[in-house]
Amino acid sequence: MLCRAANWLHRHLGRRGEFLLIAGIGKTCWGVSFLVDPPGAAGLQFLTQFCSLRHWAWLWIVAGLVTAGSGLLRVGSDKIGFMAALLPPSVWATAYLAAAISGQYSRGTFVAVWYLTSHIGVICWASTVPEHSVPPASRQPRKGEVP
Repeated sequence: MLCRAANWLHRHLGRRGEFLLIAGIGKTCWGVSFLVDPPGAAGLQFLTQFCSLRHWAWLWIVAGLVTAGSGLLRVGSDKIGFMAALLPPSVWATAYLAAAISGQYSRGTFVAVWYLTSHIGVICWASTVPEHSVPPASRQPRKGEVP
């Protein structure tokens, strides 16, 4: 039963849809974790000056749901999912970078770079992957044509 469902998803979602579904589920779970057991706010003072991490959790949750839902859309209509996927890690990278620059969190630069590469970079790359990348067919020269 599980294999049938996985095969159906693979056929209907495609590579971009699978990526968006997986990324969306991950972002949603990350956001829910802030509601269930909020971590310390080290490095996130830039955000917590506006509201608590429990409130910021909803950024991850909503973006995750939009991202996952966009995985079910046709290629070309899935752009909103990639934009939604970029929002939370961009906010977090900015907060950690601000904390590093202000001297509030010495690890901030490293964490910001991690969000920029492992999240934002991967999402940007995935958004450019065509659904079906097939190498161009080699064309055989016609009779009398010089290759």
